[in-house]
Formats: sequence, structure tokens, C-alpha cells
Amino acid sequence: MPHFTPIRSLVPLFSLLLGVSLFLAPGPSASAQEWKPAKASLMTQWASDVNPARAHPEYPRPQMARAKWLNLNGVWQLDMGKPGDTPPFGKGLPRRILVPFPVESALSGVMEHTDRLWYRRTFTVPTDWKGQRTLLHFGAVDWEAEIFINGKSVALHQGGFDPIDLDITDSLKPSGPQELVVRVFDPSDAGEQPRGKQTNKPGGIFYTATTGIWQTVWLEPAPATSIARITLTPDVDGKVLRVTPSLSSGATAMSNLTMVATAFDGPKAVGTIQGRAGTTLAVPVPGAKLWSPDRPFLYNLTVTLKQGRRELDRVNSYFGMRKIEMKKVGKFNRLLLNGKPTFQMGPLDQGFWPDGIYTAPTDAALRFDIEVTKRLGFNTIRKHVKVEPDRWYYWADRLGILVWQDMPGAGNRTPAAKAQFQKELLRMVEERRSHPSIIMWVVFNEGWGQFDTERLTRLVEQTDPSRLVNNASGWTDFKVGEVADMHNYPGPGAPDPGPNRAAVLGEFGGLGYIAPGHLWSAGGWSYQNQPSNQALTRRYEDLLTRVWDLEKTQGLCAAIYTQTTDVETELNGILTYDRALVKMDKARVSAANQGRMLPRPPVVTVVPTAREQAALWRYTTTTPPADWMKPSFDDTGWKEGESGFGSPGTLGSTVRTEWRTPDIWLRRTVTLSADTPLEKVFMTLHHDEDAQVYVNGVLATQLENFTTDYEETPLSAEARKALRHGANLIAAHCHQTSGGQYIDLGLSR
Repeated sequence: MPHFTPIRSLVPLFSLLLGVSLFLAPGPSASAQEWKPAKASLMTQWASDVNPARAHPEYPRPQMARAKWLNLNGVWQLDMGKPGDTPPFGKGLPRRILVPFPVESALSGVMEHTDRLWYRRTFTVPTDWKGQRTLLHFGAVDWEAEIFINGKSVALHQGGFDPIDLDITDSLKPSGPQELVVRVFDPSDAGEQPRGKQTNKPGGIFYTATTGIWQTVWLEPAPATSIARITLTPDVDGKVLRVTPSLSSGATAMSNLTMVATAFDGPKAVGTIQGRAGTTLAVPVPGAKLWSPDRPFLYNLTVTLKQGRRELDRVNSYFGMRKIEMKKVGKFNRLLLNGKPTFQMGPLDQGFWPDGIYTAPTDAALRFDIEVTKRLGFNTIRKHVKVEPDRWYYWADRLGILVWQDMPGAGNRTPAAKAQFQKELLRMVEERRSHPSIIMWVVFNEGWGQFDTERLTRLVEQTDPSRLVNNASGWTDFKVGEVADMHNYPGPGAPDPGPNRAAVLGEFGGLGYIAPGHLWSAGGWSYQNQPSNQALTRRYEDLLTRVWDLEKTQGLCAAIYTQTTDVETELNGILTYDRALVKMDKARVSAANQGRMLPRPPVVTVVPTAREQAALWRYTTTTPPADWMKPSFDDTGWKEGESGFGSPGTLGSTVRTEWRTPDIWLRRTVTLSADTPLEKVFMTLHHDEDAQVYVNGVLATQLENFTTDYEETPLSAEARKALRHGANLIAAHCHQTSGGQYIDLGLSR
């Protein structure tokens, strides 16, 4: 029976500590009783916690919080659309969807794909908001959204990852129910827009598309003259926090406007400053407690807009004081956090969910992925070609994890598409740049839609000089930005960064293990599948041993392992897709991630491989009879050759007999002494490519793809029963299609 590490209960949630009054919505315009989740092939433990009357009820924007708000998540009316549709004003729509879950997800209650949608609901503005402006916010709608209030189009927005913020006051009726209608168009990968790994035909490294509303929808009141946005930039050397506000359009005609920003350590004010509204304020933070993954200290912040002595607007926020830079230390350029070289070790995090697709089932689920990452000894996450809701970054800030933030990939084949990519790239930077957890922007991934790399990298650097910029993770490097980034599967490896940049490994690993009962579908793949969770753990430790060696010998500064969880048919996860199981030994993984390799039980060679000593095998490259693997088969007509068999130069090989045909069949008799514990025997095997191995005529293992070194491989239960003290017939077949080729094996215990 395989051993897994089960996921245990979580520690209590941190309180928000932002002084926000959570004013939740009354019942939505469609009844909550009209919703029930669809049944996906895999669901998470949090799916049962989804409540249609309180879908993602948490305040959605913790770094700019006001005292009053109205959550519009819940059951909305829905209809599938087509080009040229007339907006359904004043008409009930036939279907129901739970917002904010995308229409393709089980938790939406729909679990269907379409590229055009109509949403509809009504809401009532609270009476105590009278005299203020009413602001409507969508966390994100993928991809094009037109918003109508009471039959009037108030916005047309393109961009699937950035918020839509609207002042809808002038479109509201004086009282009573207000009608909200949203038209959505999303071509997914049939279009050129930024979409990350979404596709209309899921498979391989691309997954189910997200269409429509997938983050919280909400209202808030604000004065006509108000704070529209605040950008927070810590200046550790200057001992200040730089607060750059943007004001609403109503502020332009007013005079005598000032702003006051105050930083708090708990209830104690540690620094305050007042200045002209709209200018950057330098809030003193003397003796700053620095933010880091080991000690993720956060200050609270209030920003107040005043006219004379009268307070017009106030928002609550938080910030962390930290500094990230690249600097030469000894022989190598290193990445420094708060002035200290910090090796960044983290997983590639896709941000997909089996039941919510792009949308986590609950806030606890959103937090869980970051928390378990920290438990596993990582200090970094590469958020891969997806931009998350603000609350994901809130938890990254609060729990303490360094974040590489990717720009979602796009097609970028036309001038219009390239202009849209740049627009959404800058929106991503502007909207997320106040989070201390984000320490690097990644402009392109693996050449996906790559264009104008030098110009866009410098544009991001100019927009946000306080962070590192990675011009391209993997593939085509234009030698700009602060890091040189390579991908190496399974790896690891280290790029040559040259004299002015640091070396990082943006992707490696991809080790897989199939966990029965936790699969999206019957099929699945990984870059290199392992036969057991014990073998997966040992192989992971082997990779990490080499990672830490590269840190010392070649100046490697970071390594990103593929990946946090399985995603659909991609089974490279440390966790299963449903987050129910950790597929490796948690303590060993945590130690390896921190460069502390725990001692292993000693391994004793029973039958040496070619790297220890040559062995004589009989072999043929001509298809033999069907019983070729049986002990009774007569192989005297086969050739003889010394192990291993393959083409010289194949990675990790010791070739003594050249083999260059598509197939080879091998046989050898080995003797096991009477004191050999048969129950502890396993194979040490290197194969390139597909291989089958038999023990005394019984299939011991069947492996696909290839390895780049010798790996521990368990015997099947049937083969172990066939193993005996004394003489044993080992037979192997290897099939090759392209590239290097090699087959060799031994036995160990």
C-alpha cells in the first residue's frame, strides 16, 4: 500500500486587522435555492463549504479598505450569448450561476464552456449611502466585459486579470432595485489576448478555460472627492514608506486638499506625515521591522484625504518594509533580501482548482496553497502565467512567501494584440506593486508570444524600479533585466548569467507519481514518472542535492520546481490536484528545500550496474519470439555484449556496447545469496526510452519516456514473489525513437 502524507487541519486564520465593517449583500436577485454545484471528476475538501448566500464573503481588497461595502457575489441569472444579441434589459434570464465562479467550473453550477455570456441581477443601494458616490468593482472578468446599469452601458473593458472600477452613481435610479447586466466575450486560445494556460481543448500543459466573472463583484460608497488608489513602496535605506495616491476626478476642481498617512505597529503610531494631495508622501518608519519569509512583519496604514480640517475620505491598508536587489557577493552575483543573500527555492504554482478552475472554492483554500508551500520548506512561489485575486497576495504577504509574478502569456501576432499585451502587463504591475511578497516581475515565459523583449523589460523597470525583472523565463534570453533564467527538465542546471546578472533556474523537476483516487481523468503524464512515492521523494532529494551544489559552484540564486499540485492530466504535483495528499515525505522535502538532507537508510548493491562494473548480457536487436523473457527460452543464438548498451554521450550513461537500432532485447542470469532479504530488493535502472523488465518471466516494471541517470525502481508484487535465492533470469526490452539511447540495470537492497 503506498504511503501518502494526508493534509491536516489548518491553523486558525489571521484576522484582517484593518478596521473594516463587512457589510454583506442582501439576497441576490436569483434565489440561493436555485443553485447547486455540478459534479466534477475531482472536488476539493472546500467544495462543501461553498455557501451561495456567502460566496467569498471576505473583503476583496485588503490594501485599500473602506468601512462600508456591499458584496454582490451570489446566484445571478445567466444566459448563453451569440454575436449581435440584444441586451436582456428587464427580462429574467433562464439559467443560474454562482458568482464569482467561472461558467466552466463545477462550483458555478453550470460547468459548460461558451465564449459569450449574459449575466443579470438586481441590487439595492443602502439608504445610508445617500449623498455619496456609488462605486462598482469587478475583481476580474475574463476577457471582454460590457457593463450595463439600468439599461445604460457604463463601461467596456478588455482584460481578464485586472479589476474594473466604475462610478455608477449617475446611472442609478433614485431608489429601489437597480438592474445590473454584464455582457461577456472570451475567445480563450482562439484569440490573441493574454490568457495564460487556458485553452478550449485541454491537454498536456494547457488546461480548462475560464470565461466570465471569476473574482468578487462588490459595491462601496465614496465621497465625490476621494482616494482612487494608493501605491506603496518601501524604502528601507531611506527609512520611509513612500505613499503615492491617485485621486478621483472630483478632486481636480477642489483646492486646499491635503493627505495624511500614518503607519502603525499594532495600535502604536510609528510615523505620520501630511502633504499636498496627489503627491508622494514619505512616511517615517524608524527602526523598521523588516519583512521576510522568516518574519513577515506587516505594519498597518491609514491614508486620509482632507480639505482644511474636514476629513473627506479614509482608507485602511498595510505594508511591509523589505528590499530586494541583485549584487555581487564573492565570485557571483547574488539575489539579496534586506541586504543578505537569500536562495529562492519555490514551486511553480499554476493556480488551478478542479472544482473552481481559476477561482479557489473559499478563502481558506486560497490560503492553504501558500501555507502548505511554506510547510514544505519553500520560501518562494512562482505564480505561473496567472494573476490572482488581491486576497491571494494578502495571504502571501501575511504568511511570508517571496513571489515571482508572471505576466499571462498571449499570442501577440498582430499590432493590436501586442498593444493589448503591453496594456495588461502595465496594469498587472500597477495593480499588484504594493504587495511586499512580490519581488520579481516575469515578462515572458518560454517565448510565448515574445516580442520587443528589451523595450518591455525596460518599461517594467521604469514603472517599478523597486523590484527585479526577469525578461524571459526559459528559452530566448535577451540579456536584459536582473536575472538569466533557464528551464531544465528534470535538471537541475544553471545558466551563464554573464557579468551583470544573476543565474536562476526558472523551471526544473517535473517528477510525477500517479495517486489512485485523486486523478482528474484516467490518463496523465509527467516529465519523469516515478513508480512509488518513496522513489519520488528520493529522486526529489537527488535533484535538490544537485541544486545546492550549483548554488555553491556556479552561483545559482534560485530554483523553481514544477510544480505545487497536479493540474488536470499533468501529474507533476507535490500535491494531488484535489490538495488531499502530499505525494512525498513532507519532512524530507522540507529539509531538502533548505539544504539539509536527512540521512537515508544505507543502500547495498546486490547486482552491480555498468557504472560499477561490466557485466555480460545476451542481446538481440531482431524481434524475438513471444516467450523471449521466460527462463526456458533458448538464447544461445543471441549476441553477447558488456553492459551498458546504447549510444555514447547519452546523459548519465556508461556505454560499453553500442546499440543504435530502434529496439534491443537483453537477458542475463544473476545469483542472489541465501542471506539476501528478497522483500527489500529493488532495481537500479537507467532507460532511454521506453523499457520493460522481467524477473523469471514475470513483468517487474514497465516504464515510459526516459531517465537521465540511474534511478531506484521497485519490483512489482508479482515479480517480487517470483524472485528467489539462487539463480534468477533478468530480461529487459528497450524501445528508442530519437535522441540518445541507453539501457542498463542492476539490483540493490
